[in-house]
Amino acid sequence: MGLARQVDVTASAMASPDAAHHPAPSHKRRKSQIGLAFIAPFGALFALVFIVPILYAVYLSLFQDKLIGGNTFVGFANYGKLFQDPQFWDGVGRVFRFTLVQVPIMLIFAMALALALDSMRVHGTRFMRVTIFLPYAVPAIVATLMWGFLLGVKYGLFGSLNDAFGTDLDPFAPGTTLISIGVMVTWAFTGFNMLIFYAALKAVPRELYEAAAIDGANELQIVRAIKLPALRGSLVVTIIFSIIGTFQMFNEPQILPSMVANSGVTTFYTPNLYAYNLAFTGSQQGYAAALALVMAAITITVAYVVQIRGLRNAPDQ
Repeated sequence: MGLARQVDVTASAMASPDAAHHPAPSHKRRKSQIGLAFIAPFGALFALVFIVPILYAVYLSLFQDKLIGGNTFVGFANYGKLFQDPQFWDGVGRVFRFTLVQVPIMLIFAMALALALDSMRVHGTRFMRVTIFLPYAVPAIVATLMWGFLLGVKYGLFGSLNDAFGTDLDPFAPGTTLISIGVMVTWAFTGFNMLIFYAALKAVPRELYEAAAIDGANELQIVRAIKLPALRGSLVVTIIFSIIGTFQMFNEPQILPSMVANSGVTTFYTPNLYAYNLAFTGSQQGYAAALALVMAAITITVAYVVQIRGLRNAPDQ
């Protein structure tokens, strides 16, 4: 009997490690339920404000509100009409041209400011960071109104300059309105991108700079060999954010026509403005939904291509 009891105790001791490594199914199920309970509020909110609106937009894009027959199912007719709409492609071409010019200029300014602040040769670095970032905190509508008054020829700075020097400069003439909008956007978002670059530079170990200085590298060589490669990942992020932002341009062309006469801003100046006017002025919600979905697909595609190409040869962090 004693020998049998000893064998049972030994078997139980040998089985205990496996039992510890493989908890009971009920325990696993309880842990899974706890995890689901934690993510349930986010999942519900995400579905409510993101998934449901997209599905509803897809549903709307399949219908047309006709004078005779009311809301009629038309399938993909709205998409076929959109791809042949010259006003849509005019707006798409405009935001593409705007992106190709404005985004590189803005990011160069932001990168230069980040490098200057990281060089530790600028006095009042904290004050400069806050000052450069402050325009990003100004609401877009307020910023547009401010720049409209500043650049307007009727009651703004350029109006006073024209009166003083007898010139006829108009930043909001049809040929220069897009440039003026680029100035507004650059002023507003340079600080935001500068902070992203500055945070990436702060993640670089200072020992690398010290070792490079000991080896005889000057400041320009340190920037080229250490700092710029360190900014590659953050540069891709800022490019993607900037592309998404410029493709969604709406506030500036929406507000400027009410402040400036003959600005050249039409109802289809940008795709977002075109969709807004179609939905709320032209009562073409189905066509506007199709436009919004196509622009979302274009934006996602461009951003994905930029991400893949930008990170293709990036070193592992």
